[in-house]
Amino acid sequence: MFPLYLPLISILFLIITLKFFIHTTRTFKNLPPGPQCLPIIGNLHQLKQPLHRTFHNLSQKHGKLFSLWFGSHLVVVVSSLEIAQECFTKNDIILANRPHFLTGKYIGYNNTTVAQSPYGDHWRNLRRILSIEVLSSHRLNSFQEIRTDEIMRLIQKLAQMSCNSFFEVELKSMFSEMTFNTIMRMVSGKRYYGDDCDVSDVEEARLFRGIIKEIVSIGGANNVGDFLGFLRWFDFDGLENRLKKISKKTDSFLQGLIDEHRFGKRNTNTMIDHLLTQQQSQPEYYTDQIIKGLIVVMLLAGTDTSSVTLEWAMSNLLNHPEILKKARNELDTHIGQDRLVDEPDILKLSYLQSIVNETLRLHPAAPLLVPHLSSKDFTLEKYNIPQNTILMVNAWVIHRDPNLWSDPTCFKPERFSKEGETNKLLSFGLGRRACPGENLAQRTVSFTLGLLIQCFEWKRIGEEKIDMTEAKGLTVGKKIPLKAMCKLRHPLRIEDVF
Repeated sequence: MFPLYLPLISILFLIITLKFFIHTTRTFKNLPPGPQCLPIIGNLHQLKQPLHRTFHNLSQKHGKLFSLWFGSHLVVVVSSLEIAQECFTKNDIILANRPHFLTGKYIGYNNTTVAQSPYGDHWRNLRRILSIEVLSSHRLNSFQEIRTDEIMRLIQKLAQMSCNSFFEVELKSMFSEMTFNTIMRMVSGKRYYGDDCDVSDVEEARLFRGIIKEIVSIGGANNVGDFLGFLRWFDFDGLENRLKKISKKTDSFLQGLIDEHRFGKRNTNTMIDHLLTQQQSQPEYYTDQIIKGLIVVMLLAGTDTSSVTLEWAMSNLLNHPEILKKARNELDTHIGQDRLVDEPDILKLSYLQSIVNETLRLHPAAPLLVPHLSSKDFTLEKYNIPQNTILMVNAWVIHRDPNLWSDPTCFKPERFSKEGETNKLLSFGLGRRACPGENLAQRTVSFTLGLLIQCFEWKRIGEEKIDMTEAKGLTVGKKIPLKAMCKLRHPLRIEDVF
């Protein structure tokens, strides 16, 4: 029977091909240059991981502003700070939308979360809620005790392992558990990771960890069906069906958290509590779906990014022991050895802040930031950019531009002693859709790093430098999890840590 379908498939293929060529040749003129594309798939066959390096290679051939076709979707890639700044100043409103992908449909409540919703009243309301009720300085200060407790649990765990001599530790999982527990305690008052996990329902903790693992693995998938719509008719790789199942589990879990607080089973100072209080007076703004969407964004945007940044920072310090020594001297000078560094101390530790900034420069957690979508035609440089163009900014290549940075591939925190250098960083994006969690991320990473440097001596396991090969995924961490030797530092008193 199958041969009977061959003529229909051939006709369908011809229609799609003709539509692609008519669409691209008749409608769009004076586009940015780019490589030749194939019928139907465009340039999808050229997309090799990691994408930020592939785009870097293409920019060397086609310029700082070039175009690609992801199926029938036009994509423009920016590899210049000057052009990126033009995008998010002069054209910021035009580029304030987000493209809609399958993950946003199923994990992001049909693209209605603050990260994925279109620019407009709904997005402005979500951003206001996030900025005031969740990530304001006042709210972050109220959660400082939680952050301190989780970071100190990490320090205590390391201290118990390495009290008297150097001990080998694997840091990737420790950083990940610490950041997830921190966000979840802020959100719901619960801890889900670690041997000392305080969730009484073991099944609940297991379910949560399983959901997060599935979402993270899906998030890094290169879903061709997002750009070749006809493939979604068949769901060849089973991704859409998998996303539907994850979506149901995630929604049920999050609704359970909300109901637990709503019906008084828990009475804690958490993000859910604050939002439910607002729901009583403004139910049209603070719906359950909006609260669940905010939790998802907090978990996915505020955990993995901080943990991979910590791993990159420690990897660089281990490869540059002279920088590690300089950071420790700063801590000894400004904090001393009679007490542990605290979060408010970070403001007077300029070299520690420079180490964090240099890590963000060389290893932005999201090297291509979050894609933008143009709401109407506009001009960029000398080129026409049509409506519904996906715009991607290659922060990774901008952070290594020799025209902006001296010795751009070297880890040199000293460069940030020069005023204005931080203005060239794009790690948290630009414009009205820049990441609102920058303050929280900076506090978490800087404070954790300060304690790790102050409390322990660190060295590599062997003579060879730490392998800095990148892993694949939307959030780019190390391919090989970081392992190192650490020992509780003396004359730091053990009672300061325990």
